[in-house]
Amino acid sequence: MVNKVMQSEAIYIALGANLPLGACSPRETLARARAALDAAGLPVFAASSDWHSPAWPDPSDPPYVNAVVAVRSGRSARDILDTLHRIEADFGRERGVRNAPRPLDLDLIDCRGEQFGAEDGLVIPHPRASQRAFVLLPLAEIAPNWCDPVSKRSIDALIEALPQADRSATYKLQEAGKLSPDSLAFAGQGD
Repeated sequence: MVNKVMQSEAIYIALGANLPLGACSPRETLARARAALDAAGLPVFAASSDWHSPAWPDPSDPPYVNAVVAVRSGRSARDILDTLHRIEADFGRERGVRNAPRPLDLDLIDCRGEQFGAEDGLVIPHPRASQRAFVLLPLAEIAPNWCDPVSKRSIDALIEALPQADRSATYKLQEAGKLSPDSLAFAGQGD
């Protein structure tokens, strides 16, 4: 479902998972999360491919599966963020240790180009999205003309500014049904 979107109408949400959710692999969890967004009144109209990225800050943690979706909604950024937190909780996310492994992570990356600072109780656009290959590479797939609302830098310029090691370590996963080292590792059959 890779569709290109216009930035002004879109709300971009990054999805990530690096722990299984019951019998579901992280990749299956992202598929379920996309359905949960739809069910919560945040209809997905564009979705990137699934991408692999190493865990951060501890690369010995399980690797992540990441994606970005575009949704439409007239709801406020605060309401959308609260909805994302409810979905995370429904998927077993426990907030505590920052950057700890998790069954699901949903980040509000950009909400129709709106800007909110910490004084508003949330920071939009996401303050670290422009520094993360695992957000920018999938986002570029569905929003190649996206520009950071704060810096006004294009997504291509932001990606180019990332360290080469980060760009190289983040890659698109194969289509479902095809074996890859990652799918074997998540199934407990890899090295």
